[in-house]
Formats: sequence, structure tokens, C-alpha cells
Amino acid sequence: MESRNELPRLLIDTAPDAIIICRSDGVVTIANRRAHDMFGYPPGRLVGTFVDDLFPDDVRPALPKKRAQYLAGETRPLRRVPVRGRRRDGSVFPVEISLSGVSAPDGETYVTSVLRDDTAQRRDAAARALLASVVQSSHDAIVTADLNNRILSWNPGAELLYGFPAEQMIGVPIDEIIPAERRADEQQIRDLVRMGGRVDRYRSLRLTASGQPVAVAMLVSPLLDEHGTLVGTTSTARDISERERTEARVQAILDAAPDALLGVSEAGQVVLVNAATERLFGHPRHDLIHLPVGRLLPDGLPPVSAVLRTGGDSSTPLDTERTEDREQRWAKRRAIRSDGAELPVDITVSALHIDSGVITVAAVRDITDRLAAEAERRRLREETDRQKLEARMQQAQRLESLGQLAGGIAHDFNNLLAVILNYAAFIIEDAAGSPPAADAEQIARAARRGSDLTHQLLAFARREVIRPRPLDLNAVVTEVHQMLDRSLGEHINLTVRTSPGLPAVMADPGQLEQVLVNLAVNARDAMPTGGRLTIDTADVRVDAEHSAARAGLSPGHYLRLRVSDTGTGMPKEVIDKAFEPFFTTKPSGQGTGLGLATVYGIVTQAGGTVQIYSEPGMGTTFTILLPVTDVQAQEVTTEESDERLAGHGATVLLAEDEDALREVTSRILVRGGYTVLAANGGEEALRLAATQPVDVLLTDVIMPGMLGKDLADAVTSRHPRTKVLFMSGYAQPVLTDHGTLASGVHLLEKPFTSAELMRALHDELQAKP
Repeated sequence: MESRNELPRLLIDTAPDAIIICRSDGVVTIANRRAHDMFGYPPGRLVGTFVDDLFPDDVRPALPKKRAQYLAGETRPLRRVPVRGRRRDGSVFPVEISLSGVSAPDGETYVTSVLRDDTAQRRDAAARALLASVVQSSHDAIVTADLNNRILSWNPGAELLYGFPAEQMIGVPIDEIIPAERRADEQQIRDLVRMGGRVDRYRSLRLTASGQPVAVAMLVSPLLDEHGTLVGTTSTARDISERERTEARVQAILDAAPDALLGVSEAGQVVLVNAATERLFGHPRHDLIHLPVGRLLPDGLPPVSAVLRTGGDSSTPLDTERTEDREQRWAKRRAIRSDGAELPVDITVSALHIDSGVITVAAVRDITDRLAAEAERRRLREETDRQKLEARMQQAQRLESLGQLAGGIAHDFNNLLAVILNYAAFIIEDAAGSPPAADAEQIARAARRGSDLTHQLLAFARREVIRPRPLDLNAVVTEVHQMLDRSLGEHINLTVRTSPGLPAVMADPGQLEQVLVNLAVNARDAMPTGGRLTIDTADVRVDAEHSAARAGLSPGHYLRLRVSDTGTGMPKEVIDKAFEPFFTTKPSGQGTGLGLATVYGIVTQAGGTVQIYSEPGMGTTFTILLPVTDVQAQEVTTEESDERLAGHGATVLLAEDEDALREVTSRILVRGGYTVLAANGGEEALRLAATQPVDVLLTDVIMPGMLGKDLADAVTSRHPRTKVLFMSGYAQPVLTDHGTLASGVHLLEKPFTSAELMRALHDELQAKP
């Protein structure tokens, strides 16, 4: 009998859900083991406590009233009501509660509460909902099929890719969207996945509702139920038709290239070829892919590290030649055709960074004909018609020859001018007010005219270092306006109209002034009896229909600089040649033919374009478009006093191979308060740098034995805090990138005055590291 009475209590105590029975006053009379575990109480401690203590503080005050209302009614059962429970440690958790009330024979009403913690269920439901949302919102086509290959689900991505609605495809065999010739292969893939195999993403074809095949990237994975049992497969398809069309267009562009192009992996295998490669080597494309590059180019290619290093360094390996566009050209290389024949080739290499590493791209050109032509030219030069051959080549070499001549003159002549200019300044300063000082002023004036001449020579040959910075175009035009008013002559009526509030452009101010001066001088010469010259600025937007865009300029935001005259104008045949170097319509001795060529070079180097509109007798208009920049135009800083520019004992390591210039520069520095260590070249400068700390290195760019850049690298590698200031009259081949001064490189152009030298050193020492 006793065991029979214990059975209900045992059943309650071992129930999987929490069961709590309390009286009408809220006192707990029975609580099973699960209830104690759920609320964090030791066994037996819940009995005698108030059930209200099992709820959060914010709802507890209302519970007695709700309990009274429940007991006053019909006490109908409440099922699975979501509430919040409170554990003994104060933590709150979600729980479902079911209630039922019963009246005992003694007249007391008892309430039975069955509680279930549904946190895990809610988490699982949320995860399932999130997964379903991901599948439904995916742009990929996600299709599941059972073990009989019948479609179980079909997401919106599948509707969009295949064109079939979901309700039409559920229950349909998955082979309906697979081309007949691929069904056997696809079944093997599904069987492999079902056996636990792993299949990487692969390319395949699928059929759309219109019956057209579509190229897709496929991924097949097993479909498991909640118990982990295999119930089918999941296929994820991504449309790669557009990507393949893009790849085909890219391949078509590569195939149109006249040179053979090879992409070589870091392992030395060919991974990319074009049609010219097939023709050059005589191998079909499928044989070339994965072929060791040594089979095609027995002399090999440089390692990737060498390509990367020489691509950004001024030095080149011994078996290379550096081209003007800074590409590496590996000379005297051989190529082996499929028939074993050897071809002399010219190879240009560059590095291409991709996700999987670096690919060396080699452009290979058969130079058999070129070598034969060169041999023929050598033969012709040995014959009597050598002068005629050289005359034909002269026109193509004129600008480069002028550049080389300008560089040589600038380097040596600027050294001499710097010595003359500064010794004249010493005389002017030391003998102020005397006749020798006046004579020295004439010497200095002549030296400055010589300096201007060398800068013009470099500019004509496009060998001058440019320093682009954000410019206010209106300010440049206004400044040139004042100069032109004095120089054009009274017979020219000059009008300047500037639009207010223009953004800045990125250009070299000196070169932009030269553009305006060249155009103004040309306009003056076209109006010998007088006329009107108009310069105006405006803000323009270039779209695809703009004439400049049709001429090759990228659409975007530009500033327009327009120079118009009422002169004689130009016929079309002259306009077509106007920008060619050395082309001029002026009489012999009155023009170099470089004015408009220089304008064209400066504008195009700044990323802009220049166009001509002219008719004979109607005048000429030059329209220049320059791209705007978001950077604000720089304000001109005020000059600091001579005292602020003094060296105050700072140590300068001076490296200059020209004795006279080294001596006069040392004298300027000592007078300016600097401590000077003078060296006649790089080797001596390194020895001096090893004896004591150096604040700033002042070095010539071009010196015998060691270039200034190499000296600077050596000094700063030992003394990283040492500042570097270069000085040169012709630094373009060493310090610049396409004529623009490299970032972080500071250059003092020769010839310089003592004030310019002191200013440059002061700025260098004050610059932040």
C-alpha cells in the first residue's frame, strides 16, 4: 500500500519537465527534481518557498492579483504560455508554462505548473529560419534532390537562373535541367558525394526553360536530415556565362596582340598564352599550357624577385636593357620552335599579382627580320649611300638628340653658372656700393640669363624635372597677364576673363606659365599689324559626346583654358602638323618649331588635352582641358628672415665632384653657420660620414664612380635620421619617374644662389621625417 502511494510522487519526480504544485497563497507544496535543476535550487529547497520568487522582479508585484483572478474563475488549463523565469542566482531565462487548478477535499485549491525551458528549441528554430532565409535570398541556384533524384526544393535563385517556377519543378527528376550528354557524368558525381566523397567546384552546363544551355559553376554536397541520415544531395549553381564571355573578350584582345604573350607561374610553368604564341613556337595552345618555360625559352626568364626588384630600382641586371617606359627588356635571348629551330627573340617581362601569387608575363617578339634589317643598315652605312640612310633616320632622332645634348650642357654649364653666380654674389655683398659691386651685378645678371637659357633648353627637350602641385588656374593666368601686358606690345589688345570659384588643377606652375607664354607669343606673331588676344578660364564637364572625349580624353571634370587670337589663322594641313617637333611656318632663323610641341608635351603630361580650331583669315583658338583635383591649391608661404635660415652649427656632408662648385658651396654654408664636411665624390663622402654624425647630406646627382642616389641610400642606411638634399642641373634620368620628381625626393636645381641654397637646407632640416 505504501509503495502504491509513493508511485505518483516517483512519477512526478522523474518527469522530464519541471512540475511545481502550490497552494492558493502561492506556497510551493511539491517540486520535482527537474524544477530544482531548472531554477538552481538544492534538492528539496523549493518546497515551502513562494512561487512568486521564481519570476523576475519586474513582474513579481502583479503575480498575486493574477493568481487570485485565475483561481476566482473556472481555473481552465493554460497551455504553453511563454514567460520568463528567475533562477536562484538571479539570472533570467525564457520558459513555457502550462497551468491547471484543482480543488482538494479539504477545500484548498492547488495549482499545478508544468514548465519547459525552450531556449534550445528557439535557438534551433532561429538557426533553421536563418538557413532558410539564406537559401531563399541567395543569388545562386540552390536545388535539393532526394535519393531518387527527384527535386525536393527549388529556391528563387534557381527560378531566376533556369526560368522554371518552383511549383512546376518540385517532384520533377533533376535530369530535366541537365543536357542529355552530361547526365551520366552528373550521376557519377552524385553517387560519389553520397558515398562520402568530396567534389570541388566544377564547370558544367544546365538547361533553361527555353531549352538553351547556360554555363554554371557547380558545387554538390550531401543532404542530411535532423538525425544525420543521408536523404539526398544539394546542388549549388552559379551562372558564369558573363564571366566566360568576358574571359573570351580578354582572350580575343590577347590574341590580337602582335607579340607572343606568355604567363609563367612561380613554378616555371606556362599558364597563359595567346594566338601569336602558337604561331611563334609552332605548338597548339593545349600543348603549351603547363609546359615548362625552359622548353620554349632555353635561356630562361629572370626569377620573380628580380622582376619585382628591377621594376622599381634604377639598376638593371647585366643581361638587360632598360627602356624609357622603365620596362625590363632581356636581350640576346633564344626561342625554340616545335621543329627544333632556334629564333632570336626580344623579351619584355613584367610582374602580374593575382590571388594565388605572382605571374611573370613575358612578351616575346621574333627579331629575325629586325636583325636582318639592322645588318642591312650596317651594310648600307658601309656603302656610298651612308649619308642618305642617316638623313632618313635623322628626323626620328632629332628630339632625343636634343635631349641628350641639353642634358650634357645643363649638367656642366649649370655647375659653371653656379660658381659664377655665387662668386658674383660674394663681391656684391662684400663690396656693396663700390664699382666692383656694380660690375659683379652685371656678371650675376648675365649668369641668370644663362640659367634661364638652360632651363628653356631642357623644357624644349622635355628633360626638365617637373614638380606638379595643386594650382589655382586663375592665379596663374592673372600672374602671366601682368607679364604679357609688358611684353606683347601696344599693338596687341589683351583681354583676360576668369570664372570665379574654380577648383584646383595638378600641374607644374612654371610649365603652365610657359604654355601661356608660348601660345601668347605665337598669337602675337600671327598678328603683325595688331589684333585681339583673349585668354579665358571655365569649369567644364566632359561626357562621352564631347569632342575631347571622342579624341581620347576620359570623361570627367576639367578646367578649360582657352587662348584665342584674331590673327592670320592656319589651314588644315598646318593644323595637322602644328604639334610636331621642329615644324614651323616662320622664316628660317625666326622659330625653333618647338613652341607648340612643348605646349602639347606639358599638357598631355598633366593628363589633359589641347585642341586647335583655326581658319585662314579668321584667327586661331587653342582649347586646353586640364583634369581637376580635390586637393586645395597651395598658398604661397611668406619668406623667413635670414636669421631663421641660418645653419646654427648643423653638420652638412657636401658631395660635389666639381672643385670650383664644391669650394663656393662650402663657403656659402660656412658663412651661413653650418659645419661642412666636403667630399669630391661618393667614396670620400662615405668615409667622412663614418667619422661623425651628419645632419644633412647635400650631394650632386651625377658624379663619377657613384651616383648621388646610391650615396644617399648608403648614408641613410647607416644613419636613418640623416636628411638628404640633391642638387643638379639635369636630374631627370636618375631621380624622376616619367619626368616627375619622385615622392620624398628634394632637389635643388643648379645654378642656385646662396639664398636658394640656405632656404632649401632650412626646409630640408625642418621637414618632418
